Formats: sequence, structure tokens, C-alpha cells
Amino acid sequence: MLSIFDQGPPPPCPAPFNLAAHVMRHARRQPDKVALSVLRPHGAEEWSYARLEQAILGTATGLLQAGLAPGDIVLMRLGNTVEFPIAYLGAIAAGIVPVPTSSQLTEPETARMIADLAPAAILRAPDVACAPHPKQIGIEALNAMHALPPADYALGDPERLAYAVYTSGTSGKPRAVAHAHRAIWARQMMVEGWYGLTPEDRLCHAGAFNWTYTLGTGLMDPWAIGATALIPEPGTDIAALPGLLAAHGATLFAAAPGVFRKMLHGAGVPDLPALRHGLCAGEKLPRALHESWTRATGTELYEAFGMSECSTFISSSPAHPARGDALGQPQVGRRVAILGPDGPVPQGQPGTIAVHRGDPGLMLGYLNAPDEAAARMQGDWFLTGDQGAMAIDGQITYLGRDDDMMNAGGYRVSPVEVEAALIRFPGIEQVGAAAVEVKPDTYIIAAFYTGPAELDAAALSTYVEANLARYKQPRAFVHLPALPTGGNGKLLRRALPAYFKAPQP
Repeated sequence: MLSIFDQGPPPPCPAPFNLAAHVMRHARRQPDKVALSVLRPHGAEEWSYARLEQAILGTATGLLQAGLAPGDIVLMRLGNTVEFPIAYLGAIAAGIVPVPTSSQLTEPETARMIADLAPAAILRAPDVACAPHPKQIGIEALNAMHALPPADYALGDPERLAYAVYTSGTSGKPRAVAHAHRAIWARQMMVEGWYGLTPEDRLCHAGAFNWTYTLGTGLMDPWAIGATALIPEPGTDIAALPGLLAAHGATLFAAAPGVFRKMLHGAGVPDLPALRHGLCAGEKLPRALHESWTRATGTELYEAFGMSECSTFISSSPAHPARGDALGQPQVGRRVAILGPDGPVPQGQPGTIAVHRGDPGLMLGYLNAPDEAAARMQGDWFLTGDQGAMAIDGQITYLGRDDDMMNAGGYRVSPVEVEAALIRFPGIEQVGAAAVEVKPDTYIIAAFYTGPAELDAAALSTYVEANLARYKQPRAFVHLPALPTGGNGKLLRRALPAYFKAPQP
């Protein structure tokens, strides 16, 4: 048997359609239900479904009154506040195309995005770095829009562009991944395939409002089913999360593996009688961490695997737990294969994890880079670049990347982008970047460089802080007499970690 998972397609996305309307589809039926609780040590700021939808549709009105038109692109440079998802959904409700970005990006990084996108406006918080742009809409103006008369949802073709998110490209140049309105419809396959989510759930996500993992898993998916989203207020220490989960009756908890690890290594996890299970994504969940969490809490962790181009599409779930070290299985409605050079490989053999071009969650393409999207296709299959093997029951084991992409706290980072920033530093002749293990299952980005002399690490740190987002910045700098290369003189990035010596505890 070949390594193909196909149990039939999901129901087709209805038309006309609007992503934000789908997310808010239960608001009129349950206007007084709490849609969002921003968790604080003593109490919470609560948003009902009625209040949330009013703010979203008022923002849609305000953006249109500001001179923006359906189809216009807006770059989002907002902080970790509730205004972020409201502005995001408000833009989509009006047919405007938001591009959410991390507040960690530096001014030079945003300058390249502005040149790439030519946005009609920037939605901007004053404390978030951004290159100059003639039309900026500030946070006070956005807040004032909440009370404006609500706009109508801009319904249309579910295939039209809804939003874009940036991802690190293997070429070193971040690419804007373009998604259609139908992308939210496809996320319904995650409800049973990963979450086990019900309208009665209170799902807490440990991430920031302006992280796309939080935006999808922590906010839009619970709202689309009529559940309650719980988000810790900005600046919440990870050590406080167990107490907040207990105090606010969280039934599901979603985070990256590093959060679960820090919670277990802290003061301990209290009894969580309401918690049914945890949800983990962003990077590979180590088996030892999974087992430690289960022992400490008596609850399971369910892992999901995905990418910016297709969200999560392989996962374990309460209905289908992962077996052994497997990730889980493709969600029902997905068509996933393990490919070799000639197509799907026999079950059990390694190959590249691929998603069928007909998946409703698959991107439209890369904005302004159609050739790069075409290069990722093999026939009818989109190549993820991740290696795996499919067992006879459809479960997939992850075998790593087929390139040098690094994972930094749940963000995929291209070593080429890091190297391109560092090669401009005086005294560096050659440079290579790689993820290195500093303690079991904990990785950082390290930069290995050549030059006449070893450079001051503090000066290098200051330089990357000004030129790279925090999650892209190397945490260690290693001077070498020469970088490892192959017979053709090409840098062997996979050999670099052997030159790193982790600090002794």
C-alpha cells in the first residue's frame, strides 16, 4: 500500500462567504455569552460575543471611512493586546486584507515588508517598531472605531484573498503566504482532529494576542464554535499560568512545548479538575515532556503539526491518540501523502510530507513570488519540506527537515536570513547559522563565523537586536578558523552544531 491518507474531502465551503462572518457566526444567537476573558491575577476583563462583534464591525466601518477599500492590504504593527484580533477581523469583515506581523520585528525588517507589499496603510501601536509609511492608523483611532455603526460583512467568493502571513523562506527572504477566506472553513477539520473542542469549553492559550498560533487556535477557532477563549494578560509570567488555569476553570490549554516545560520546572502544577487535556504545537513535542506532563496533571497532551502554508493538518486527538513517537494522523477531510522522487512511497518508507493541492486550507500562493510556490509542487502535491513515514494505520512519524530551516520557540527561521544580516558586520568574513542544543530538548540559534579575530559578543548581540526580530537572533557566537564545507565548497550547516560547546550548568 502507498503512503496516502484520503478518507474523502470535507464539505465544500459555502458561497458567498466571509472569514470574519464565519468566526462570529454564533454572536447573534448568544450575545451575552463570554467570548473572551483576558486573565489577570485578580479577576478578568470579559468581552461578550455582542461586544466583540460590535467592536469588529465598528472597526470595519472605521477602516472604510479612513479611505481603505476592499482588496487593499494593511500591515499590522500592533502589540500584544485585544486590539490585535479585533483589527484583524475588522479588516477581513470589510474585505480588506490584513497582514499580521510579530511585534518583535525591527524597523529594517518592516521596511523590506513595506517594499514587498506596498500596503495602503499600517495599523500601528506607538511602541512597536516600524519603518516610515505615509498612512498610519494609530491605536487610539482603532479603539475609537469600536463604537461606530457596524458595517455589513463583505461577502464574496471564498477563494478570494483574505489575509497573508509572513514565513521564513529557504532563500533567506521572508515570504508573504496568501490565504483565501476558505482557510477558516478548513480549520473545522481541527475541531475533532485535534482539539476535541465543544461550545461549552473554556480554551486557554498561553501565547500573545499577536502570535498567529494564538490568533487561530486560541481565539478564532473557539469563537467559530461558540466557546470561550481565555488569554493571560500581557506580561503574565509562565509560573502564574497553572494558578490562572485553576482559577478560571480552563478545560483546554494550548501552548508551545517550551511553555509546558517551564510550567513543570517551576513551582509545580496544582490540581486542575476542570482541565480535560492540553494542546501542543509550534515545534516537536519530546516524548519525555509529554510523559512528565501526564504524570504531573493526569491529563493528556495532543500534538499538532502544520505550517504557515496550511495551518495544522496532522494531529493526535482524544478520539485518535498518537501511537508511540508518532505525531498522529492526518485530520479527516485532509489528503496527505509521503512522497519520494517518483510519487507516494510504500507505507513505512521515509519521504517528504505533502498536502494535496485541493486542501481547502492550503495557501493561494506567495505574494509577489509565484515561482517559489510553483517550485514547492510535485504534480498535485504541495511539498512541506518535512520528512516523515506513514504507518499502515495512517499515523505519521516526523523525521526532521530536508533543508536547514531552524525552529526557534515555535517560529521557523531561515539560517540564510540570519547569515545575511551578520555578514554585514565588520570583521566577519564568512558566517553560518544553526540550531544547537544547550540542554535536553532546548535549542537556541548560534552563529559561527570566520574573520581575523574573535569579535565582541556583546557588540554582536547589540547588532542583531537592531536588525533581526528577537526570535531570529543568535544567542551564541562562535569564532572558527574555517567553516565546514563540502567538496564543492558549499557550507555544511548541519556540521556546525558539532563546533558548539554548551555552557556547563
